[in-house]
Amino acid sequence: MNEFLEYFLVEARELVERATSDLLMLERAPSDRERLDGVFRAFHTLKGGASIVDFGPMSRAMHAAEEVLSATRASDQLVTPTLISDCLTCLDQVDQWLDAVQDSGDLPGDAEAAADRVIVRFTADPKSADDTQGKPIATASAVRAILPAAIAVLQEQLSLLVTGGDGAEGRMASAGRLAANVLRHIARLDDAKQIERAFLQSRTSGDFTLLSAAIERVVEKMRAPVPVEAVAANAPRAASTSRTLRVDTERVNELVNVTGELIVAKNAVGHIAKLAMEANNTLAAVIKDEHARFDHLIETLQRVVRGLRVLPMHVVFQRFSRQVREMSESHGKPVRLVTEGDKTEADKAIVEMLFEPLLHVVRNAIDHGVEPAEQRAAAGKPSLATLYLKAWREGERVVVEVEDDGGGIDVAKIRQAVAERCLVSREVLSAMSNAEVLDLIFLPGFSTALEITELSGRGVGMDAVRTAIERLRGRVLVETRLGKGTTVRFVLPFSVMMTPVITVEAGGQMFGIPLDAVIETVRIPREQIYSVGGAHAFVLHNQTIPLIELGRTFGWGADHASFDATVVVASSGGQLGGLQVDRLGAHMEVMLKPTEGLLSGMPGIAGTTLLGDGSVLLVLNLEDVLQ
Repeated sequence: MNEFLEYFLVEARELVERATSDLLMLERAPSDRERLDGVFRAFHTLKGGASIVDFGPMSRAMHAAEEVLSATRASDQLVTPTLISDCLTCLDQVDQWLDAVQDSGDLPGDAEAAADRVIVRFTADPKSADDTQGKPIATASAVRAILPAAIAVLQEQLSLLVTGGDGAEGRMASAGRLAANVLRHIARLDDAKQIERAFLQSRTSGDFTLLSAAIERVVEKMRAPVPVEAVAANAPRAASTSRTLRVDTERVNELVNVTGELIVAKNAVGHIAKLAMEANNTLAAVIKDEHARFDHLIETLQRVVRGLRVLPMHVVFQRFSRQVREMSESHGKPVRLVTEGDKTEADKAIVEMLFEPLLHVVRNAIDHGVEPAEQRAAAGKPSLATLYLKAWREGERVVVEVEDDGGGIDVAKIRQAVAERCLVSREVLSAMSNAEVLDLIFLPGFSTALEITELSGRGVGMDAVRTAIERLRGRVLVETRLGKGTTVRFVLPFSVMMTPVITVEAGGQMFGIPLDAVIETVRIPREQIYSVGGAHAFVLHNQTIPLIELGRTFGWGADHASFDATVVVASSGGQLGGLQVDRLGAHMEVMLKPTEGLLSGMPGIAGTTLLGDGSVLLVLNLEDVLQ
């Protein structure tokens, strides 16, 4: 794909996003002329861009929508819900076309038929919107370049009109249509309409001079210099300096990889400094000082690189305006969406992975949490429910919340559902606090229990939500008040570029355990370790925890049955486990590399990195290890 087409795709997606946002705001405030102008400009620019890259079907579809938007702007009428829906449908089609262009470099084979389906929404005659004879150039530089040629062409039509003899009516029709098409092609739409009106008057009266005079007036206007004041008034304000630069994602990723290699080199220098100090080498102090400077520079580089990878939450939040609108309509429940903290930033990987788990929670909030309007009215609530999407920064953490003002979760019904489905023994269930019972909605299969007992709660797929968030090294928390509403909170790391780990040794191999999953480290006496079938377990804080000998799990190390156990207690996916290790190491931040060679696809390993002495650190995927 050439660079010009790539730029078109980037700009077109931004325009689609902007137009969608303005349309959804217009639905709330149909008299907002500024939003209407924004939608019109976006559609007009999309049409012009499609013409430039010769995407005829897209240009035709955008032209049909633009004509209706233009008529609405020129009238005192409010924007109708039908027009908003039609425009959103048009943008959906554009999105699909852009995806096809991204994949293949061209529109799909059925683009013409798809364009006709869009056009028929805006006009009774799809072909009447086919502007293939006069697609506008749209960009100012292109218009300036072609303006002299357009004036040649118009003068030729004047010459054609003064030619005597037979066929005068045909020459008039040809001159009128061609002149109007030329003017539309260079985006002089008002002039084109004047020519069309003059042509109709000339044809009705038989007086060809009416059309000639109209063409002459337009030519004079085109030749006249544009006053500087007019240019200044109409030109968009330019920033004194450009503050943004579009950088390909692969280039940023390459910079991240280089940063990772520098971290490995820094660790190696640190190891050399340690060896020099142990040997009482005279260069030890110098090496130590240089390592400290190196360490400071690497930390600065990490901060800069992390800054390049961030995106605002607006990128994911703006997708939900449309989603909530459609869910509200399909469920017959009036719901408004309020977003807060749209400018809160997080790592690109975090922001892009958030949509699916957020969508699941939002869908459940509207489907199960929000009551029907009549039920809300009976409870003294506004018939219009409110759904909040919030985000804010807490140190090196980003918090994202979905909050509704619906009916909340009935913990008593959860206890009943869990007991009926035998998901937890009745003895254990009776000893659980309300908070612990609420956490049971994350059990796999709990959604079926909710459907069978007709419980209006949050069980549908919440296990998948927790799994997705924990893959990002985050946590999911739920708060609820019966009759008042529910809040689902995601607590996420700001960046996934660096992974904090605690190093351990087991069976002669160094492992890294993600620090976010570590609960505590303990020493368990041999006599407190019990056999459970072919496995082992121990009791900690009145809770039975399975014991996993880390070295033997990966095929290294001997049986530790006769020794006390050094254990790292960790949690993942709601599962607790104790990892028995030979020795605890240090805390450090590492940049993971995907597993390669013999380790490729090995279960239980999230990635690798090099330590300062050149040895390989295997970083665990606890979700696999604890299952």
